[in-house]
Amino acid sequence: MMPYVNIKITDENVTKDQKLKLIQGVTQLLVDVLGKNPATTVVVIDEVHTDNWGIGGKCVTELRTRK
Repeated sequence: MMPYVNIKITDENVTKDQKLKLIQGVTQLLVDVLGKNPATTVVVIDEVHTDNWGIGGKCVTELRTRK
C-alpha cells in the first residue's frame, strides 16, 4: 500500500527549502520505521492561512498579534 502523509502548517513564510526538508524527512521516516518504498510515498503540504486555523477558540492571526 502506498503511504500518504498530509502535513498542515500555517502559511507564515515557510521556504521552499524548508518544505523540501519536511518532504524528505517524512519520507525517510516512513522508510526507516515502516520499510516503505520512497518511490511510492506521497507527502502533501497544505498551507493554511492563520485566519483559518484556530486554537482555544481563537484564530491564530489574533493570537499572534497579541504576542
